[in-house]
Amino acid sequence: MELKRVVVTGIGAITPLGKTPEEFWKNLSAGVSGAGFITRFDASNFKTKFACEVKDFDPAEYMDRKEARKLDLYAQFALASTEMAMKDSGINLEESDMTEFGVIWGSGIGGSTTLMQEVVEYVKADFQPRFSPYLIPKMIADIAAGHISMRYGLKGPNFSTVSACASSSNAIIDAYNYIRLGIASGFVAGGSEAAINEVGIGGFNAMKAISTRNDDPTTASRPFDVDRDGFVMGEGSATLILEEYERAKARGAKIYAEIIGAGMSADAHHLTAPHPDGEGAARVMRNALKDAGISPEKIDYINVHGTSTPLGDISEALAIKSVFGEHAFKLNISSTKSMHGHLLGGAGAIEALACILTIQHNLVPPTINFQNPDPEIDYNLNFTFHKAQARKVDYALSNTFGFGGHNASLIFKRFDE
Repeated sequence: MELKRVVVTGIGAITPLGKTPEEFWKNLSAGVSGAGFITRFDASNFKTKFACEVKDFDPAEYMDRKEARKLDLYAQFALASTEMAMKDSGINLEESDMTEFGVIWGSGIGGSTTLMQEVVEYVKADFQPRFSPYLIPKMIADIAAGHISMRYGLKGPNFSTVSACASSSNAIIDAYNYIRLGIASGFVAGGSEAAINEVGIGGFNAMKAISTRNDDPTTASRPFDVDRDGFVMGEGSATLILEEYERAKARGAKIYAEIIGAGMSADAHHLTAPHPDGEGAARVMRNALKDAGISPEKIDYINVHGTSTPLGDISEALAIKSVFGEHAFKLNISSTKSMHGHLLGGAGAIEALACILTIQHNLVPPTINFQNPDPEIDYNLNFTFHKAQARKVDYALSNTFGFGGHNASLIFKRFDE
């Protein structure tokens, strides 16, 4: 069958670098760090006392306060970025048939703050079971998709994807596939996370997965640096409005980019560590290129998973060399996590947005905080260290890899008729 084309017609973002796509891009391209000391709770007793928080977020700007009280922060973020994206798309809900328009949303953890707070209150109440009736609907990881569909009357496929840090990439991939197969005409797709709480920080500390560089949080996320000591946790949300091209064209929509390929794979190797040779990462990129029907030489930019972990950065660099050969040294690479932190289940969505904006602006955002080389990494690769680099980007690839060995890659293309 002939597959349909899928385009991006609306964008929205709530991030540690800004609460609009424009603010996000301004700070991302300028190399600004979103890291700072944690304000959401008293982190003085924790090994890590900093994160990339969303600053000055007021849910009342996007919903009434009564509704906000029924939502965990991760779902508040989701509704906020989606409100932006829907407005940006210009879709007239009263004149459009939304029965074939769906929602696929990714979150790796869901409402962890809600669950933690309810358990704390249970203990404080001498173990008397006085739980909120909103505990379950605030906590579950699929509820953001449900709220989005109800707010806009979207009656197409509706569900959530959970694949750790690949969750929102998988959400976008599923939406892309449903549209090109003709199962739906459009989707709200993206992801959100809000796990900067005692359980989130404490749990990742116990795993030794996050940085403990408390003396200088703004330089703590340092992908590809020999002194990297783990990722910096982020939070926030990003929404893409995806539509079948003919539908978008018929209503005169502006088009940001086209999705032309997606890949998925599993490491089948370790609970949290990547395959040391980057075998799964290489395979997922090859799968995406095959799906797109393009050669590796077409790719201009890779937004890498690049978490600033000792093993992950090495294996991803090896995978890129394996897949792209000599072209690996001609394309640009950057880890925007060095600035906005690791949004966990929301990482794929915010980094997909970074790819789209890179194509729009012909400017590759930097990898910041690099200081000292790692003898196991080949620095003939262009990691776009320190400053953004001007470059015409027609094809951008986004990588996300999750605990459990979940790998996902997306390819975005400059739109042309």
